[in-house]
Amino acid sequence: MKLDPAFLLHPPQEGRHSRPPYLQLVDISKRFGKHTVLDTLNLEVYKGEFLCLLGPSGCGKTTLLRQIAGLDQPDGGRIHLDGRDITLLPPARRDYGIVFQSYALFPNLKVAANIAYGLTGRREDKQRRVTELLSLIGLDGIADKYPAQLSGGQQQRVALARALATSPSLLLLDEPLSALDARVREHLRREIRALQQKLGITTIMVTHDQEEALTMADRVVVMNAGRIEQCGSPFSVYREPASSFVAGFIGQGNCLPAIAVGHDKVQVGEQCLTLPQAVPFSAGQALTLFIRPEDIILHPSWPATPDAVLASIDKLELLGPVYRLSLHAAAWGGCTIQADLTHGQLDQLRPSPDQRLAISLNLSRCRIFPAGSAAA
Repeated sequence: MKLDPAFLLHPPQEGRHSRPPYLQLVDISKRFGKHTVLDTLNLEVYKGEFLCLLGPSGCGKTTLLRQIAGLDQPDGGRIHLDGRDITLLPPARRDYGIVFQSYALFPNLKVAANIAYGLTGRREDKQRRVTELLSLIGLDGIADKYPAQLSGGQQQRVALARALATSPSLLLLDEPLSALDARVREHLRREIRALQQKLGITTIMVTHDQEEALTMADRVVVMNAGRIEQCGSPFSVYREPASSFVAGFIGQGNCLPAIAVGHDKVQVGEQCLTLPQAVPFSAGQALTLFIRPEDIILHPSWPATPDAVLASIDKLELLGPVYRLSLHAAAWGGCTIQADLTHGQLDQLRPSPDQRLAISLNLSRCRIFPAGSAAA
């Protein structure tokens, strides 16, 4: 996946961290039998923030959302919402709206009745609220239709409207777009993000789709085996992964076997590289040097830099806006390197299967992890 870093950074709201967190989870633990699903997990969410829980299947992200919703009780720890301890409160007293992957609309009720399901008060007030919400989600005129008469995208927007009907202080989204096709999913994630920003509602979304998380969230929480591996802006989890698991799970990357040889030096195959940052490992320790495909530098001719090596071209793939080259670099221990280049770069380099290219690494973008740590 090729992601433009310009789309990865959502600046935090001004002064957000100067205030107490709106939602606070303290030492949350959950076990099913002998299996630990959540391992003394701590998390703070700030008012108006869009937070994504991201991770592979079985990492605990949906279980964590269910603790917040009160659909499951934690085995240990406390949950505080807006200064209140809600750990033991039933779902109906937690002031949230929730949207599920399956939409969970009532098939025998029309759209208006589905949206108004949780509303109380006069009939006229309910109708007015339904009309407001249908306008908000851009679906005026479908109040008298049944869910089966709507497309998947329309059903999901109706489910969102129903979740917002009671003006909750917290919105929970459990894989809300995973059942939709790619084009509708891309359109809806922009709409949901815009709506969240317009309403200023604190939102937590569970997803296994990294592109969804990186394009929608203010902060991304990357989970693995019931723990938080990293929590930060989309930019930081992509550009500055805190562990080899995060590096491998988010986007694409190259992993080069290396050995620490000095304060700022690592040995990769036949080449000793001097990094712009200190190497926080003992000399002789086996490492993994991680770098993104877009940070492999392809040179049209032999460069002046001492870090360049020759690489043969194994494969060229078109990935839409970019091409991905698979390269064999004998000097780096025979590693296979993936490098991304634009259409303009391709026109300039004109690579062919029998050609060898000079390549080097953008050393400022390299990350170093211990060898044998979680798969990168």
